[in-house]
Amino acid sequence: MTNNSVIDPATGEEIGKVPDMGVEDAKEAIDIASASFKTWSRTTAKERHDLMKKWYDAMMANQEDLATILTWENGKSLAESRGEIIYGSSFIEWFAEEAVRSYGAVIPNNVASQRYITIKQPVGVVGIITPWNFPNAMITRKVGAALAAGCTVVIKPGAETPFSALALCELAERVGIPAGVINIVTTDAHVKDIGTELTTNPIIKKISFTGSTAVGKLLMKQSSDTMKKISMELGGNAPFIVFDDADVDAAVEGAIASKFRGTGQTCVCANRMYVQKGIYPEFASRLAEKVAQFRIGHGFDKETNFGPLINHAAVKKVTTLVDDAVSKGGELLVGGKHAGGNFYEPTVISGMTKEMRIATEEIFGPVAGLFEFETEDEVIELANNTQFGLAGYFFSRDVGRVWRVAEKLEVGIVGANSGIVSNCYTPFGGVKESGMGREGSLYGISDYQNIKYINMGGIQ
Repeated sequence: MTNNSVIDPATGEEIGKVPDMGVEDAKEAIDIASASFKTWSRTTAKERHDLMKKWYDAMMANQEDLATILTWENGKSLAESRGEIIYGSSFIEWFAEEAVRSYGAVIPNNVASQRYITIKQPVGVVGIITPWNFPNAMITRKVGAALAAGCTVVIKPGAETPFSALALCELAERVGIPAGVINIVTTDAHVKDIGTELTTNPIIKKISFTGSTAVGKLLMKQSSDTMKKISMELGGNAPFIVFDDADVDAAVEGAIASKFRGTGQTCVCANRMYVQKGIYPEFASRLAEKVAQFRIGHGFDKETNFGPLINHAAVKKVTTLVDDAVSKGGELLVGGKHAGGNFYEPTVISGMTKEMRIATEEIFGPVAGLFEFETEDEVIELANNTQFGLAGYFFSRDVGRVWRVAEKLEVGIVGANSGIVSNCYTPFGGVKESGMGREGSLYGISDYQNIKYINMGGIQ
């Protein structure tokens, strides 16, 4: 077996190596998870609760080490990494508590001699495929729900960020979660083959994937022959709308939180920023002023609040999108340049039009493109004119408009006067080609369970 180098995106230097596993390794992990399912699925909800709470406590006790690993392999600032560890571990705590509240139902009977009840049971072994942009939280919000339901898992983490996944698995072992319940397959060269194995192996009963829409569609097709349950959190093209009656300061802060978190490399990042005509100049000026104050650097530098993109391909994509916008009349208010290595200057562009690629393509980088609009109806049509529907944001102090726009946006998540929308207590997921299923919240465990109806006869 060969090894895969893991690279620090801020320096280009090797952090370490992990095994570049293949299909046979994936099959072995699936078999181990299947054997472990026989015992893990029979544990009581209270037993799973207790072990998961210990796992949560271990994550919080090792927050600094986990954040260090995350910054090292992902590049985000250490402060942001610490925030992700808190956010990610919260899903383990939440689903530990959901494990003991996964209720069935008693259904009123229409036959005197019968009684009807439902119970919830784990679906089985779950295949989990996660990206590199949230290497801790993308795993915990899936694995937390799976373990709470009584499932075992096989995880294929992002090839760029495997150490965060392995660290979580190490902590799980330390607190007593049985071997074989959580299994990790690391790979770079064999991503496609292992994805095919996870989606076609009949032992796997569910696939949970976060990534691009194109890959999600392929995984769905591959999963169809064995009729697996599917959860997909796919691409986004989030609108961010600022109305004339908005609190401008709040809107600017919301834009920064939504657009530039994780160097703009999140699926719920604001992608198209629509600003109403009357407030456009003020908003553009204030946003550019704030963005100009960002400090680019290595995530371990205390002064850094803005890290690198994940690799050169990401830099190339952002550069191409910015160049396209500028060539078609966009005006750079701040940034717009490659800053060496995997760094790209945080950028604000005004004068955006629908002919520019940013109007339809997910940026996945630190670029805020500002479009001007005049009416509410116009911007709703613009916002919904996409095949994606993950998140949408808007700022307004008109309570009637807040209700109207929130209801009309064709997305799974709405941030009304808020640029940060995700937490363990609320459902995360999209509509249209942004996926299916929900993660987190009281709904998050459902996709990892089957409902069994039991008809009990002979009562009278």
